[in-house]
Amino acid sequence: MKTVQLQKHKNKNWEYLTSKQELKNPLVLAFGNRYLLESPTIYNEIRTLFPDGHIVFGSTCGDIAGNTVDDESISITAIEFEKSTFSIKTSNILNTEMDSFKTGNNLIKQFPSEGLKFVYVISEGSFVNGSQLTKGMNAAAENATLITGGLCGDEARFEKTLASYNENPKEGELIAIGFYGETLEVTFSIHGGWTPFGPERIVTKSKGNMLYELDNQPALDLYKKYLGDKSKELPGAALLYPLNVKSSDESQSIVRSILNIDEAENAMILAGDIPENSKVQLMMTNVDNIANASERAARQALELRAKKPELALLVSCIGRKLVLDQRVEEEIEEVVNVVGDDITISGFYSYGEIAPFHGENNCQLHNQTMTITLISE
Repeated sequence: MKTVQLQKHKNKNWEYLTSKQELKNPLVLAFGNRYLLESPTIYNEIRTLFPDGHIVFGSTCGDIAGNTVDDESISITAIEFEKSTFSIKTSNILNTEMDSFKTGNNLIKQFPSEGLKFVYVISEGSFVNGSQLTKGMNAAAENATLITGGLCGDEARFEKTLASYNENPKEGELIAIGFYGETLEVTFSIHGGWTPFGPERIVTKSKGNMLYELDNQPALDLYKKYLGDKSKELPGAALLYPLNVKSSDESQSIVRSILNIDEAENAMILAGDIPENSKVQLMMTNVDNIANASERAARQALELRAKKPELALLVSCIGRKLVLDQRVEEEIEEVVNVVGDDITISGFYSYGEIAPFHGENNCQLHNQTMTITLISE
């Protein structure tokens, strides 16, 4: 495996973060600021750099390259696989009658299943229901194919997200990269570092990812009561206080971020589904807990490997970034300290992370986690 990393800031030229080398038919991951990805020339710029590259774009809440995090840039990681092959499929949730479940199902069904080892998904993050997306992908995946990835972001603006494959980034797009190869080794792990607090309440009214009532009381009113003065900062403040959701459908509890509020309906819009009769609690964290959780995720992803990883793909949550603030790079540094600074680190801050729970096969939508995927040939 050979890799090259570059970065571009507004009104500046591309700068190599690694030594420059020629790559054959590389996978080119371009993660970056949504405003910069809206440039009409951005695809052609990167095509000039990588004439035979397979260029995948995703807007972020911050892009990760090496041990750095940047909000106002586009970071490129170009990868030449020497023993493995990959195939890229796309779907657009705005250009179809399909819902999120069918979109995810269709995306995975496009891949020839024989020899498919791993799928990495970069999904638009504005319109998709991530819970249904992952359920649809699981239903189509054969032989328990590992699926990880994340939902694109747009800082804490929540205006729109962009993604694409071999064209200028656009809204509604989902990209899946399927990997094949006998010697390909992929491991993963996730950890959060958030702690539940306060009373546990029952979801008495919900629909999909809309939460209306807890204990037969308006959910938004209860949430505002807990937040106190911070309720004036909604919906942004909600990213600092997600919900721990325990459902009879799942063996493990899932963290759900509150992405927006609906004052007219007195409801909260979550990043994924929240079933009626599930139990919820508020959660909180601090910088040390987040950094420690990232370290644990890295150690766990390394545990079962036969070979040293060559590439680490990180997806972390916008809510974690808001808590870390000026210390955001600390959680990346914890990962690098574990996996080594001689492997290529790429990734982004997201509106949701996609991976199975540790020890399970089916992927899930997560919030407020650090998701690490380690790859070698």
